[in-house]
Amino acid sequence: MLPRWHIFFGAIFTWIIWKYFPETSLFYLSLVFLSSFLIDFDHYVNAVIKTGKLSLFEAFEYHRITGKIGKKLHEKGIRKKGDFHLFHTVEFHALIGILGIFWPAFMFIFIGMIFHSILDIISMIYMGYFYAREFFLINWIGKKI
Repeated sequence: MLPRWHIFFGAIFTWIIWKYFPETSLFYLSLVFLSSFLIDFDHYVNAVIKTGKLSLFEAFEYHRITGKIGKKLHEKGIRKKGDFHLFHTVEFHALIGILGIFWPAFMFIFIGMIFHSILDIISMIYMGYFYAREFFLINWIGKKI
């Protein structure tokens, strides 16, 4: 899912939280909103590592090109995993969730991250690309060893 859609749906989700839980502080609402799309920072880091360029434009271009390649492979029936995204793994989500037990701010970050991941999963299933993401850090490490 493109960042603009995560921002759009993240804003709606944050508004719904505010509507049903108006006592939630603006700070915590901001954390939910920001984490609902800033989790994609790992996409940027990955693009920087692959291209060697810090430009956000270059990162978008990298992902546009890899998306086209992935689509062509998909059309040929080739099911290949895409780039690894650490912030999208179950283990990273669990870490933030555990930190949320001790520090409330992390629980709101966790909520935004979970919302983001649910949107990603829905989008990947709808588009037929669910196979393309590695959801477990331990699996990725196992493949690298």
